[in-house]
Amino acid sequence: MFLNGTAMSGQKDHGCIAGLAKLVGPVTTAPDFRFFAVRDEFPGLFPVERSGRPITGELYEMPDELLFDVLLPQEPKELELGSITLADGTRVRAMILQPDRIATGDKVVDIADFGGWRAYQAHLAANARVDDVLGF
Repeated sequence: MFLNGTAMSGQKDHGCIAGLAKLVGPVTTAPDFRFFAVRDEFPGLFPVERSGRPITGELYEMPDELLFDVLLPQEPKELELGSITLADGTRVRAMILQPDRIATGDKVVDIADFGGWRAYQAHLAANARVDDVLGF
């Protein structure tokens, strides 16, 4: 299972799989996706035919029971289980953004150029400190 958001190691939802799923390691998708932050709460991969980017994440081995009984019930309603291609050509499971499930007025930001959720979080954290740097 490819994880690219809040269930990755060190993230707020990682506890649901910690010690139960085996981290294979960091991986990158094929450059076939746009990547969106929804309400700045979680990211979503969205497959595209043009202007895609590679997105970083973590690959895990996990039993189906862990995936279907523990991880999936915690996933946001805007995501759905699907499959993707990694940079090395391997097909794996991943959560895919379903735009028709996003509520009108929700903040959605294209973060594909950041290359991953952690980089976007670092950007948000740096911008949160702008007032201090500028003396506001």
